[in-house]
Parts: sequence; structure tokens; C-alpha cells
Amino acid sequence: MMKNFKMFLVTSLSAAAFLFASPSHAKAQISFGVQIGPEPVCPYGYYDYPPYRCAPFGYYGPEWFNNGVFIGAGPWFHGPEHFHGHVNRHYDPHYGYHGSYPNHGEHADWAHHQGWEHNFHGTDSREEHRPDNSHHDDGHH
Repeated sequence: MMKNFKMFLVTSLSAAAFLFASPSHAKAQISFGVQIGPEPVCPYGYYDYPPYRCAPFGYYGPEWFNNGVFIGAGPWFHGPEHFHGHVNRHYDPHYGYHGSYPNHGEHADWAHHQGWEHNFHGTDSREEHRPDNSHHDDGHH
């Protein structure tokens, strides 16, 4: 019995020494971040899902542009709060589009598309929200 008690005492003291030698304020820590990179530069906008490919002319309706400049979509949306805009899903690869796409960095040729905003026919209405609304002030508090 004394032998068992000595073994218990040695084991207990060893465990206690190990615990006290360890940092007393050790905390488990997990961190992660999502890096999406800079906003794609596309002449007529980009799809709001990875890999954020440039969308062809005719995918986005005129409300997605401010003086010919795309107001963004997905993680880079910088348009007004409570925004609703039209898209033409016929130009979306998720819905079977297999046509050509503009390249990143190309510039829009709005002169070639004059009056298009009167002839646009959207097939879907979408709502967008700014990804981080805490840094924007639309005058509403």
C-alpha cells in the first residue's frame, strides 16, 4: 500500500510541476481572414461570384451604372443602400451563357451602345448591399 501511495505522490508531484512550468495564461487562438483582392476592372461590370469574371455588355441594366461607371457588385458593391437592379441572366454562365467576355482592364465603348438603356430587357431583379455599411453615411443614423 505504501508503494502505491509513493507512486501516486511522485505522479501527482510530476503532474503539478509540469502544470506550473507551463504558461499559466496560455489560450487557444484561431484566426482567419478572407482576402478578395482589388475590385476587378471590367468595361461592363463583373459577376458577383468568384472568380469575378468580366460580364459581357447586356448582363447589367442601366441602373448599375453611374455616368457610365459600374457601381460594383458582390464584395465591392459601392452603390446606394437598398439597391435593386436588373440583370439579363441570358448572359450568365450559371444559366448557360457560352458567348464571349470582355477582358479585365478593357474600357467600355459607350458610343457603340448609345441608347441601350431604353432597350435593355432584364430577366431578373437583384438586390445588393454594401459589404461594410459601418463606414458609409447616407445621411441616415
